[in-house]
Amino acid sequence: MFGYILRRILYMIPILIGVNLLTFGLFFVVNTPDDMARVHLGQKHVTKASVDAWKEQHGYDKPLFFNEAKEGTEKLTDTIFFQKSIKLFVLQFDYSDAGRDIGYDVFQRMWPSLAIAVPTLILGLMVNIIISLLMVFYKNSYLDTAGIVICVMMMSISGLFYIIGGQYLFATILKLVPISGYEPGWQLWKFIILPIFIGVIGGIGAGARWYRTLFIEEVNKDYVRTARAKGVSESVVLFKHVLKNAMIPILTGVVAILPLLFMGSLLMESFFGIPGLGSYTIDAIQQQDFAIVRSMVFLGSLLYVIGLILTDISYTFVDPRIRLQ
Repeated sequence: MFGYILRRILYMIPILIGVNLLTFGLFFVVNTPDDMARVHLGQKHVTKASVDAWKEQHGYDKPLFFNEAKEGTEKLTDTIFFQKSIKLFVLQFDYSDAGRDIGYDVFQRMWPSLAIAVPTLILGLMVNIIISLLMVFYKNSYLDTAGIVICVMMMSISGLFYIIGGQYLFATILKLVPISGYEPGWQLWKFIILPIFIGVIGGIGAGARWYRTLFIEEVNKDYVRTARAKGVSESVVLFKHVLKNAMIPILTGVVAILPLLFMGSLLMESFFGIPGLGSYTIDAIQQQDFAIVRSMVFLGSLLYVIGLILTDISYTFVDPRIRLQ
């Protein structure tokens, strides 16, 4: 297993370089360093001298990928891409274009994001699995059909509807929770309970439908028929045998949800005024702060790849027959 993990870690390096290269290319296709300087200087009549001074101060006065004026390896190293990217691989995020310490901001803002993302993921997983198991338990009944119809309807509704509708109903009409804001400490639950609830409800349609498909496939296998033939109750068959054997695709799905959960929090945090990483990224895109955008994309890619490795390792615990080589 050690050799497998080491090999996967080495695979991470070209993947992260490729992601960073794509982010770099896409950002500078629509923004030149001159455009970034004018945005940050915030003046209507910006002089070329002030633009050049800003670029020199923030390290954008060099070629993007290849410096023909230099010799040897400096043709590649004395460029914006190399000097802005190499520190990311040791998790040194440097400073934003506005002068803020990105590493400090990430550490401060990760806790509000986790306060919403982790409960949403865990509760959503539990709710989706329970609903889908109940649908399989009552398979081919009116309850199962109604569940499928409701799931399709919920899938068809935009996530923005859940956010705006939830804010209007629970915050504006019923006044149960604040409509937005964030306060750490004992009052934290008032500000995160509605985003978590909306996140869980908004994911039921797609989640329950997908897990139902997994469980339907499992209940048609021989070991389930054998268990039923031995007189094992249907609830024990579903919650003990079927659920256990469906854990591998469920684990794979959970890892696939992680980056989507991160992207989803972009909207959730912006609408609810949560000072997390999602709103941090949205603000950086609006302000064309490339240093923050690049750091957040790199961090998201790194977490995703690490999540894939952890998923492979978790397979060996769920199914002892699996060997990582």
